[in-house]
Amino acid sequence: MRRLPAVFLLLVICTYAQAQSKKRAGGFSSRPNQQSKFLDKQWWLGFKAGTNFSQASPIHLYTVMTPVNYALELTDKAYDSYSKAGSQATLEATFYYKGFSFSVQPTYRHSRFTYSNQYQWTNPENISERLILQYDQEQKTDYADFPLIVKYDILKGKVRPYVHAGIFYSLLINANKSVQISGTDYASGGTNEFSNDPVIVGAKDLFDNYWGLVAGLGVNYNLGNVRLVLDASWWKGMSNTTNVDNRYSNDLLSGIGEAPDDLKLNNIIISVGVLFPMRFLGNSFNTLDR
Repeated sequence: MRRLPAVFLLLVICTYAQAQSKKRAGGFSSRPNQQSKFLDKQWWLGFKAGTNFSQASPIHLYTVMTPVNYALELTDKAYDSYSKAGSQATLEATFYYKGFSFSVQPTYRHSRFTYSNQYQWTNPENISERLILQYDQEQKTDYADFPLIVKYDILKGKVRPYVHAGIFYSLLINANKSVQISGTDYASGGTNEFSNDPVIVGAKDLFDNYWGLVAGLGVNYNLGNVRLVLDASWWKGMSNTTNVDNRYSNDLLSGIGEAPDDLKLNNIIISVGVLFPMRFLGNSFNTLDR
């Protein structure tokens, strides 16, 4: 019976020695690795550029000319969705923390969208005498976008797919409108088709600032200490882009029968770029390695 305390003491010593061995080997009791703690936080700074496609979503339709012998709806504008390519350039500053990134991405964006509508005139005494006018219009807008975006890395490694969401405010810089009028004249003794030179006017007064929401996905590829980025996002406008106070202020446009509708502007934005880390451990340490 006197040997039991000695055996018990020996077991305690062995257990303590094994625990110390696990700590030194980096087991579950080890202190957090300093490199891992460093890599949990990172600042990224870089540049992106790419293309965008716009969709003008009408809220309420307006017109200058009102037909008297056919339905007003026949003069409504038909908007083309995501048919014209624009461009944008972005500066990105991102703070990364344990899989989440908080990003500001000021952007200069040039967007384009088109729409068309038609008017008809018919001689009530001779319906074969008709005039059909076709209006094809292109709108170009330049905005300074200020988005705040949160990203989440789905995977960690050299290739890192992610999802992101956020909010943005767009500040109008400039806008131009081009109106091409063509038609068919059945009232001059035959069938005569014609097309006028496009009317191009500055339209900044017809548009306004707006805000919206962002959602999308992308992928980062770590190339040494540099990160290559490819992302795609949908920017959904949530407020009216039309300056309602200046709807009929442009005499040239009003004279040819054009009045801007109330619109929300949506964009599909695709960008590629490169980001650089702002924090380093040393010349021999790759900040993206684990």
